[in-house]
Amino acid sequence: MYKYYGLAAFVILLDQWTKWLIVKNMEYGERIAVLDPWFGILSHRNRGAAWGMLEGQMWLFSIVTVVVICAILYFYHKEAKGKPIFQVGLMLLLGGAIGNFIDRLFRGEVVDFVDVLIPIINYDFPIFNVADAALTIAVVILMIGLIMEDKKEKKQVKQ
Repeated sequence: MYKYYGLAAFVILLDQWTKWLIVKNMEYGERIAVLDPWFGILSHRNRGAAWGMLEGQMWLFSIVTVVVICAILYFYHKEAKGKPIFQVGLMLLLGGAIGNFIDRLFRGEVVDFVDVLIPIINYDFPIFNVADAALTIAVVILMIGLIMEDKKEKKQVKQ
């Protein structure tokens, strides 16, 4: 059960290390082209939630994050026992939540740096970081887990 905590720790460490590299080595607004124009590293800061919503509401983010972390831990220990898909999803969620929470606590803002352009629809995707990616992947994994659980329950009911 506790082995998956290492995944959360890995996400937090990778997230904080990559953000430290950006802050230490790049000026705010500086962009390094990787696969120009589709992908680059852009030093950016976010004082809000996803896509800059609710900018400057640090007290709200702190309360919500603490509640979310408690909920993740509760569900991990009470509902995810013996369910590796849910355990992985919840630990990715935990790592991502803590990664961005550390930024908000110590920097007053979240460091974002992954800059992606989707050329097919000419959409400049909002700049994100490792924690954000972990949160998104976690939601997808948890949704897959829920669908699988639902199918499993329906199959058991038919039998």
